[in-house]
Amino acid sequence: MPPPDATTPDPLYEPSLYFNRELSQLDFNFRVLAQALDESVPLLERLRYLCISCTNLDEFFEIRAATVRHAQDFGTVPTPPDGLAPATVLKRIHDRAAELVDAQYRCWNEVLRPALTDNGVRVIGRGQWSARQTRWLRAYFRDEIMPVLSPLGLDPAHPFPKILNKSLNIVVVLKGRDAFGRVGNLAIVRAPRSLPRIIQLPEKASGGENDFVFLSAVLSEFVHELFPGMEVKGAYQFRVTRNSELIVDEDEVENLALALRDELRGRGYLRAMRLEIAANCPQSIVRTLLRNFELPENAVYRIDGPVNLNRVIQVYDLVQRPDLKFPPFQPRALKHGDAMFDLLATGDVLLHHPFDAFSPVLELIKQAAEDPNVLAIKQTLYRTGADSPIVEHLVQAARNGKDVTVVVELRARFDEEANLGLADRLQEAGVQVVYGVVGFKTHAKMLLVVRREGRKLRRYVHLGTGNYHSGTARVYTDIGLISADPDIGNDVHLIFQQLSGLAPAISLKRLLQSPFTLHAGILERIEREAAHARAGRPARIIAKMNALNEPQVMRALYAASQAGVSIDLIVRGACSLRPGVPGVSENIRVRSIVGRFLEHHRVYWFGNDGQPDLLCSSADWLERNLLRRVETCFPILDPVLAARVKEEALDNYLADNLNAWELHEDGVYRKLAPDEDSLPHSAQTFLLARLCG
Repeated sequence: MPPPDATTPDPLYEPSLYFNRELSQLDFNFRVLAQALDESVPLLERLRYLCISCTNLDEFFEIRAATVRHAQDFGTVPTPPDGLAPATVLKRIHDRAAELVDAQYRCWNEVLRPALTDNGVRVIGRGQWSARQTRWLRAYFRDEIMPVLSPLGLDPAHPFPKILNKSLNIVVVLKGRDAFGRVGNLAIVRAPRSLPRIIQLPEKASGGENDFVFLSAVLSEFVHELFPGMEVKGAYQFRVTRNSELIVDEDEVENLALALRDELRGRGYLRAMRLEIAANCPQSIVRTLLRNFELPENAVYRIDGPVNLNRVIQVYDLVQRPDLKFPPFQPRALKHGDAMFDLLATGDVLLHHPFDAFSPVLELIKQAAEDPNVLAIKQTLYRTGADSPIVEHLVQAARNGKDVTVVVELRARFDEEANLGLADRLQEAGVQVVYGVVGFKTHAKMLLVVRREGRKLRRYVHLGTGNYHSGTARVYTDIGLISADPDIGNDVHLIFQQLSGLAPAISLKRLLQSPFTLHAGILERIEREAAHARAGRPARIIAKMNALNEPQVMRALYAASQAGVSIDLIVRGACSLRPGVPGVSENIRVRSIVGRFLEHHRVYWFGNDGQPDLLCSSADWLERNLLRRVETCFPILDPVLAARVKEEALDNYLADNLNAWELHEDGVYRKLAPDEDSLPHSAQTFLLARLCG
């Protein structure tokens, strides 16, 4: 992205000032993997972190790497601030991903698997099965697995089959002739999705209470039984990861829901991005697979273990060992939450999840559905989870005669199918369902309740930094605000009108909104701090988010740093800004927190010369969030609650020296540790102790 006037180059456009977003996102998974190697973390939780890093890598190839490949093929993406060409980024992605995969399997083979065995949780490899275990597994294969398998021999009548995204497959090398006299060569055995990827052996057959084997090991061991009369010369597991980014030209479709349904049918067979295969597979077979999937040589990852290592997460769920997991906690319950409207008449309610329970949000919707004085309920839904109680309450509200409008974002990645079903269910119940705005994902988290109180109508709202999903509310850190403030209520009302109709531009009093005022509002506040600094006044910015890559915001932060503003950024994942550059960003510090809970809240604080401005938002400082989505950003008006948010979600995290990683000028994240003058501090542990007792 060149500066506006190329004749007078702006040094803040220099590509060396910016990290590549994709490579930065990839590096985040090394920080997740570090949790799996941390001996202070309970053992089964370490296993969970390993699986998270593997699942994240899958999604990275499905979305981020696929986007880069698309840019390489079609040149449809503007050059990013780092100036790297897509071909260069793809090469670096594969090089760095290879390092990550190697680290993941070393963690599994050399650290976690032996430690689990020492603690009575055995994931037993093929070469370690006892005679009794082998007999039981052979019977299991014949009774439970073989009946659902459909091996496919490759010959002129049976060309290479379509391989489903991330499915487990075995390529089998055969010798001999089958019953029809056909000469064997290669066959493909695909494991149906109905089969469990982790098999627990019964104690009577194995001798251990928590003994497991991978389905891939069982298939490889007994696959010869699928080819009687032929000799199996080798069996090698493989898995292909494909592009999963759905592309629907909304300007060209008449019905977005129908178009998405059509796209979903083919999602599992889009362009291949990565091939994982057993380390001992002959190179000739690897070349055959690469040719079939149209992949380059560096897109193959030879695996020393199961190709679907993330499936070992099932062991976490199956093993009932509280001593190997994080201790349970009880989220703080809201006092007097049984009368939400009476409670909100006394002031705003702030929720800090997962330390505060999500139940007040559910209770507000439930009470609104049942209250005869409630006239209307409006809500955005991005991700809700299966069997969401929110959906039940909205359905009940419609049946009770309320006017219910729900903005369902069909394009919520990997939740498209669930959201299509959700939309159908709501419409069948009489709910007015809106699919948002063409070309802009609706990522805002808003709930509006309109209630008659005497001769007036009063609006109650919930605004949040996270989704309306009870499950993620237990494992994601997020801020939620429930308020009856008239200005905030009117702003939310106007945004809903804009989403459901063809409303003109609106003027909001309290909220900032993407794609209209949020980007400009952030830039304005950053420049305000810079002006304070230039005038010799105190100037400070603290911002917490998931990712940062918006060029104008980064340049504004650089300029503010040059003016003398002290800036702390808490960015969980990808950060394209380079801190610590002399003369440019020496006043900017960037840290990432990786702990028990996924850091998810977006909180922005601007010192404003003693009159601080604190905002919470659904938006990261990414181009897509600030310019191509519908997002909300809301102030915390109550000074007591604003002080609480700053202390709990910002200051507390800046004091963390146990789970924090600091980004350095060279692009390397280094783990912080308490020095001799400071006590150990974990932000999440502190909040658990304070809020959950």
